[in-house]
Amino acid sequence: MITGEKHHGLTAEQVAFYHENGYLHIPGVITPDEAAYLREEAHALIHRLAATRGGETAVHAQWGSAKLVSDLPTTLLHCHNAQFHSAAFTRLICDPRLTDRIADLIGPNIQLHHTKLFIKPPERGAPFPMHQDYPYFPHEKHTMLAAIFFFDDAPIEKGCLLVVPGSHRLGPIPHEREGGWHLPVEQYPLDRATPVPAQAGDVVVFNYLTIHGSGVNTTQEARTTLLVQMRDPTDHPTVATHLSRGQGMMLRGIDPEADADPSTDSASRYLRSLQD
Repeated sequence: MITGEKHHGLTAEQVAFYHENGYLHIPGVITPDEAAYLREEAHALIHRLAATRGGETAVHAQWGSAKLVSDLPTTLLHCHNAQFHSAAFTRLICDPRLTDRIADLIGPNIQLHHTKLFIKPPERGAPFPMHQDYPYFPHEKHTMLAAIFFFDDAPIEKGCLLVVPGSHRLGPIPHEREGGWHLPVEQYPLDRATPVPAQAGDVVVFNYLTIHGSGVNTTQEARTTLLVQMRDPTDHPTVATHLSRGQGMMLRGIDPEADADPSTDSASRYLRSLQD
């Protein structure tokens, strides 16, 4: 049934933990069977993309900065805006089991920034140095957060998410740009961060100011995730960057500013003003 009623939510303790630590692990948001289905869908999508674009190298996404934390020949498979390739992901990112809970963190209106499907292949899944997401797409109010769906188990050995609890309260930190925005690896080594292992069906949420990264997948199995980056629609970008096809889609509630024009291009009036 399509309704505006809220059927899912976080506890007061979970909300307090997120605001204090800048991240939150939410177990069992989707069922193990759903996670298994979405894992198959994710791997099938990457296979289709590789087949139509001349091979697996077309979907590689390893950042140059990965070499700063590992000498191994690692790689990462990816697809932005997965919802345009499979309806399963469109349904997932609008699922009230996700969006009702996110509403408890940033308010009732939730707008999509982008999605990223990641597969860390067995034994060579690439790491990423510690960083904030803020430098990639800075915003005014810092409501921007990411929710990572885990489609298979992600123990520490699979290169699980690593965070620095409470680091979002430091505000934006200067980053090194070469090889992808990252913090100095000597000052922010992966082995000093807090691991957040997860199971298939779990979701981990973190603010875009929270320092985070991930290690190498050294296991015999892939690590498969979908990252959904979201914001309050009244939280404006300060730079017209990291624009994508799906940006501005409402996942829950409304856009109270009616920012998108009603014409066929549905362009953002706010972004257009930044570019003028």
